[in-house]
Amino acid sequence: MPDNPYLTTRQGHPVRDNQSTRTVGERGPATLENYQFIEKITHFDRERIPERVVHARGAGAHGWFEAYGKIGDEPASKYTRARVLNETGVKTPMFVRFSTVAGAKESPETERDPRGFAVKFKTVEGNWDLVGNNLKVFFIRDAIKFPDMIHAFKPDPVTNRQEAWRFFDFVAQHPESIHMVTHLKSPWGIPANYREMEGSGVNTYKLVNAEGVAHLCKFHWIPKQGVRNLTSAQAAEIQAKDVGHATRDLYDNIQAGNFPEWEFAVQIMPDGPNDHLSFDPLDDTKLWPVDQFPLLPCGRMVLDRVPDNFFAEVEQSAFGTGVLVDGIDFSDDKMLQGRTLSYSDTQRYRVGANYLQLPINAPQPGVKVYSNQRDGQMTYGVDGTGPNRHINYEPSTLAEGLREAPKPARDYHQPVSGNLGRYQTSRTEDDYTQAGVRYRSFEDWEREDLIANLVADMKQCPEAIQLRMVWHFWHADEDYGRRVAEGAGIDLEKAKALPPLPGRAAPGKRLQSEISTDAESARDHGREAQAAPRAFSDRSTEAA
Repeated sequence: MPDNPYLTTRQGHPVRDNQSTRTVGERGPATLENYQFIEKITHFDRERIPERVVHARGAGAHGWFEAYGKIGDEPASKYTRARVLNETGVKTPMFVRFSTVAGAKESPETERDPRGFAVKFKTVEGNWDLVGNNLKVFFIRDAIKFPDMIHAFKPDPVTNRQEAWRFFDFVAQHPESIHMVTHLKSPWGIPANYREMEGSGVNTYKLVNAEGVAHLCKFHWIPKQGVRNLTSAQAAEIQAKDVGHATRDLYDNIQAGNFPEWEFAVQIMPDGPNDHLSFDPLDDTKLWPVDQFPLLPCGRMVLDRVPDNFFAEVEQSAFGTGVLVDGIDFSDDKMLQGRTLSYSDTQRYRVGANYLQLPINAPQPGVKVYSNQRDGQMTYGVDGTGPNRHINYEPSTLAEGLREAPKPARDYHQPVSGNLGRYQTSRTEDDYTQAGVRYRSFEDWEREDLIANLVADMKQCPEAIQLRMVWHFWHADEDYGRRVAEGAGIDLEKAKALPPLPGRAAPGKRLQSEISTDAESARDHGREAQAAPRAFSDRSTEAA
């Protein structure tokens, strides 16, 4: 290892673990004293003004959501007390913003990039934001790596060019990323437009019912228009004529009365450690196999109106993963916990402290806001108060201020225990399994496009990155690695001879459970996976 300087915080403190946030046990909640993470993520949120750091290029539309009152064949109330999922015949107003991720505000919509799929439900109980992507998995499973990931995917800070070697230099050190890379570098990385595109909450949430019983869940949007993706050649042909084709397609179809529609579905799993699974259901780099956890329809969304003013409604729209309604709760998904701080924080910086007073972000008119939060830059109005406007605090002896809302009869109380430290997931045996399943699920033309894209990228990378990436692909599927190596002129045998990454489990193995990643013993040990690979489909909602 070259004698490089050690990473520090901006206070000059040495960073001894840059891979994991501090949590209560391996799967427990994150803690507020995560200073290193908070310094890192809050600075990252402020790296650009005024456009979004990520998801800068976007389009939006208004519409409505209608619940079926059921989740699958069961009453929705069995799983959740959220009124928005229980009340049939009620059309909940919605606003949806579609976007690319890494590109700038005026970048082409044909770029190979995940697509943001952010939905704001303006329910009778206040707003619910479901902030997801078109692809159902993600590159990383701990939010502390998000700034590093985006830095690697964004242009070079010296040349201002996006470079393939930077992208693969990062993912080569993260085996869990290979699953998402396999999605992204296939035609699924370039949706044909926003209408013919799936959506997923990606994060794991919880549904909580009136008895205070919780279930883990994943949310999905299934387009009634079907799913359609583009090859690199098709995207290049479109880009030569139109850099905003997806926005044009969305707006033209809505204005013509061809209102796009999606079915809303959930996957449900009992809450708890779920140790019988070979993957952690809180890991955003993994799919929940649909043969074990089927997609259960619970409602539909229709988009029927385009914005009157792009800036006011699309550019100033603001979403946050922490914006939930009663009956929908957080899990200990490390990406969800990190996003919940970051998303709202970046909106306060980008739009302003009073961004929730803007009409596009405010609750529906029937929901009156009462809070003791006030003032700040660009204050538009004062939230509702109690009978005595002098009392902007709670509680008050005079009983003339705001008061707490009634508590649920039976609330959900998650048991938490564990040693405080920095943990990586020990359930790593599917880091390659699911990537291989995805590769084999592709049709021949999709696989060929995937290989062609990766070959072109590999030719731009130094040998060390080439060898490690082929090593990853080969462990996901031998044909996968062989075809990339042959196409890019990479020595397959030399790649296969590489050792596992330091501090990572060998392919198909489970990482040694650790007290914390500070522990020396955790760096070098792995043990055999306890669960055998399973066959499951993740191709699309149709295949599911």
